[in-house]
Amino acid sequence: MLYLDRPAWPWRGRLWSHLISDVSYAELHAFAEALGAPRRGFDRDHYDIPADRFAAAVWLGAREVPSRELVRLLRASGLRRPKHLVSPGRHGVDPRSPSTR
Repeated sequence: MLYLDRPAWPWRGRLWSHLISDVSYAELHAFAEALGAPRRGFDRDHYDIPADRFAAAVWLGAREVPSRELVRLLRASGLRRPKHLVSPGRHGVDPRSPSTR
């Protein structure tokens, strides 16, 4: 299942949401591609989605949840990648973890 929080995170003059999967990174990447989100929007374990794509993400099937629930779901799925475990400059790709988990 795919989840996202409301666009509440300011950056570069826009508000952003976080999009996650509780199933796999493959599911997350496929959904982001269908949404038209660039791969550079992937950050360790989630995609940053601009507010103007929020409605489309929900229409495509992502479920809106509060931010705290998003973090809880990500941790419970085992897909959470803390910053200290990710190699810098690799757009969230941890060489020690399978990318299709």
